[in-house]
Amino acid sequence: MKFRHAILLILLHLFLAPVTTFALTVDEQFLAARDAVRAGDRAKLERLATSLQGYELEAYVEYWTLLLDLKETDPATVRAFFGRHANTYVAEKLRIDWLRQLGRKQQWELFDSEYPRLAQPDQELACYALQSRRAQGDARALDDALPLWLTLLEPPEACYPLLEALIVEKRVLADAVWARIRRQFEANKIAAAIYTMNYLPASQMPDKKLAQTIADAPLPWLSKLPSDFSGNRAQRELAALAIQRVARNDPRMAADQLERISGSLKGGEKAWAWSQIGWQAAQRHLPEAMEWYRQAGDTPLSDEAAEWKVRAALRVQDWGSVRATIEKMPPALAAQPAWVYWLGRAYRAGGRLEEANALFARIAGQPDFYGSLANDELGRTTMSPPKASPPSREELAQVSANPGVQRAQAFFRLNMRTEGVREWSWALRNMSDRELLAASEIAVRSGNYDRAIAAADRTRNEHDYSLRYLAPYGDQVRPAARNQALDDAWVYGLMRQESRFISSAKSNVGASGLMQLMPATAKWVANKIGLKDFSQSRVNDTETNVLLGTTYMRLVLESLDNHPVLASAAYNAGPGRARRWRADRPLEGAIYAETIPFNETRDYVKKVMSNSVYYAALFDGKPQTLKSRLGVIAPRTGGESKVEDLP
Repeated sequence: MKFRHAILLILLHLFLAPVTTFALTVDEQFLAARDAVRAGDRAKLERLATSLQGYELEAYVEYWTLLLDLKETDPATVRAFFGRHANTYVAEKLRIDWLRQLGRKQQWELFDSEYPRLAQPDQELACYALQSRRAQGDARALDDALPLWLTLLEPPEACYPLLEALIVEKRVLADAVWARIRRQFEANKIAAAIYTMNYLPASQMPDKKLAQTIADAPLPWLSKLPSDFSGNRAQRELAALAIQRVARNDPRMAADQLERISGSLKGGEKAWAWSQIGWQAAQRHLPEAMEWYRQAGDTPLSDEAAEWKVRAALRVQDWGSVRATIEKMPPALAAQPAWVYWLGRAYRAGGRLEEANALFARIAGQPDFYGSLANDELGRTTMSPPKASPPSREELAQVSANPGVQRAQAFFRLNMRTEGVREWSWALRNMSDRELLAASEIAVRSGNYDRAIAAADRTRNEHDYSLRYLAPYGDQVRPAARNQALDDAWVYGLMRQESRFISSAKSNVGASGLMQLMPATAKWVANKIGLKDFSQSRVNDTETNVLLGTTYMRLVLESLDNHPVLASAAYNAGPGRARRWRADRPLEGAIYAETIPFNETRDYVKKVMSNSVYYAALFDGKPQTLKSRLGVIAPRTGGESKVEDLP
């Protein structure tokens, strides 16, 4: 009997073993639920939802279930979800989805009751809100929509009824339509520009095929223009647009063409065309840029064209043009730290010292590129502020218990970083400085260094710059920097900008690891130093990534006069470009950085160099100046090393 009982127990164990072995954990069930909603498998999603009750991310499963049939879901059901999950990111997500449905159906009463509860409305929903106001007879709705005409160049579908209403009610006439088309050409939104041409009067509306020809093959079309087309508005405007398209590839050719046809253009068309040639020339650092801008006279400039006029003036030290251009900028643009700083420099160059210092004082102390430069102008050094006391056990416990923080941590555990980052950012929104410091410390302990920096960056009065400028992986980074004779503050400054110290980080172009190495670069450096048994699978290994990255930094630095500004630009955009962006004479490092043509690289270099100042202050315990790090960039003919063999 005992023997038979033992056999039954063994058989029962063998029977149940596969079930135990292959049973899904709750995390795996959650991931399976995510896959089910992606596949539209409601039955599977509902089965999994039952077993995930009480799970820390249960609200997302409920959200996914509602999302599958949101068009048909009863408003009371949706509002019950909002009530259960008030002030959460997942409630905000559902509210956005539901408002879009209501806007499409023009269910304005429901829309208006829920829209004010939205924390972060996007442009699509803002346009639906304007539509609702207009449907209810609010005459001011179109007043509020009017600024969108020249700023919303590629609008979501919800905004088109408003733009068309501006036309129908004659709030926008032909001049404004052509102005919008010009802005869209400037932004290279060609399809949107051709659509806007539908709003022109019939006498000025070009054929779509002709408009596409202007965009794709402007030079042949210009060469066939009749000798006198001055009486045809459409042809004059198209000619100016064609000049703009030629300038994108060859500003000098565009200038020649504009000189040839200028007699047939009217003042505004001609001036705009010259401004476009000046803008494109400025981005190429051509010496004629300022002269071509001058040919444009006082024609209104888009924000980008105005910014590049300032940059062109900086390259040639034309401080009068720097001042005049910034003073004509729209107030919101002129208030940006970059233009506050450069206007201060222009005032100082003109002897207006008191006004200059007032501008520097406005941005001094801000923990960024221009805040540090303003410090330098005022004779102040840049130093980390006094360190706040560390968060207490009670403060850590309180923030750890925050549901948003818990959901973010759960997503990070599941390797769902995008969702985790969104939950984390939502959780930080209304935190006090003490809570932010606690959140930063919690993120450090869990290895989410990028989230630690994000939290510490938001403090307003109490700061801990050892969290804001984290320096993890010291056992790998410090020796590697020392072996390559590199400034470790610069290495950390670059690494912070590259990956925020997430070793698994991968960019959308394939760069990997802490130092975001491209596959070809990693392979080239590995071959250069004779790294044995190298394979791309090793690029995310911390030690390998840091070895290859710091080696590449040294090679680039040596090839570019040992100048960290040039080397930083080269690390992001390639050594050849960094070299070509020099001037024909010595150039202040801050001006070199300001006039980098690539938006991404310009922002990157500023942040790397600003980071390095704060890392140096933390590492050395001494005040720093950014200007001393930026130095002076030697001219193109200044004996630089060849860099063609570097990737």
